[in-house]
Amino acid sequence: MYEQQPDGCRMSRNSDYGKRQFKRSPSHFTDRITRDGRDGWPVEPGRYRLVVSRACPWASRALVSRRLLGLEDALPVAVADPVQDDRSWRFTLDPGGKDPVLGIRYLFEAYDARETDYPGGVSVPAVVDVPTGKLVTNDYLRITLDLATEWRELHRPGAPDLYPEALRAEIDAVMDDIYRDLNNGVYRAGFATGQQEYEEAYTDVFRRLDAVTERLRDQRYLVGDTVTEADIRLFTTLVRFDAVYHGHFKCNRYKIAENEVLWGYLRDLYQTPGFGDTVDFDHIKRHYYTVHTGINPTGIVPAGPDLSGLTTPHHRERLGGRPFGDGIPPGPPPAGERIAPDGTAPARP
Repeated sequence: MYEQQPDGCRMSRNSDYGKRQFKRSPSHFTDRITRDGRDGWPVEPGRYRLVVSRACPWASRALVSRRLLGLEDALPVAVADPVQDDRSWRFTLDPGGKDPVLGIRYLFEAYDARETDYPGGVSVPAVVDVPTGKLVTNDYLRITLDLATEWRELHRPGAPDLYPEALRAEIDAVMDDIYRDLNNGVYRAGFATGQQEYEEAYTDVFRRLDAVTERLRDQRYLVGDTVTEADIRLFTTLVRFDAVYHGHFKCNRYKIAENEVLWGYLRDLYQTPGFGDTVDFDHIKRHYYTVHTGINPTGIVPAGPDLSGLTTPHHRERLGGRPFGDGIPPGPPPAGERIAPDGTAPARP
């Protein structure tokens, strides 16, 4: 179970991080939930449960997409404790330490229900079939694309088109570059076991940040004039950068707050309904600094940085574009999913 590194946010022994060469493996369970149910899993409101950690950038993509598209009722969410143990993501945030719908203490139980003695890691995001308790998919690259396309009939009125057909080739190309050098690159740097390995990853990270900076200098969004899947995938890495990747993963050429273009872009998205209201910095920081004991053996969680600047004016609207196009923003998050105004803890309903 512990030989493979994360594909989404995948479990490994906490002490192993930083001691084994980092290699992101492909998702093992790649069934899709589709309108026609061709893989045996048709789109049905309320049938599935999305299991996430708010700490995980890969799972956070699904949270942002779900909010923007208004799928909260159609696809209920289970939030795992950001500090997992060597067994799996766990549901210790819920009364009795069990997910109230699935009735399980650890996410690996849903994996075992699907495939006994599954040899890989247990990752989020994961979608579980509630009637059977079986894992459906942990394909973090596909889940959000299907939410944008296959779940369209359940989208809220005024929801944005996050994966417009006419722009898909460009979106895919942009996302591939960002994934390789940045989304995955920060992990390659942080979990590097040698100087050369680290410096190669570090170079990739900042080369891509520089390229994205130039792309966003004169346009508000990565592709087109509305938010798309590409922006979601960049956002979940950028919003963690200063709090985690700059120090913990040694990606310290500069902070996002020191890059005028990226800092404005990040603030723009953070203040857009559906983005910042899914971000929990308490979960993020406690997960990375507590779980990765191979990198941070003391388990001390930094008090900083000061992230209050995320809510200051960004002025990116001068570049044109509208986040939702002809649509409208989502309403407030459901009471049980609201994040406190300071972005550091879930507010209680």
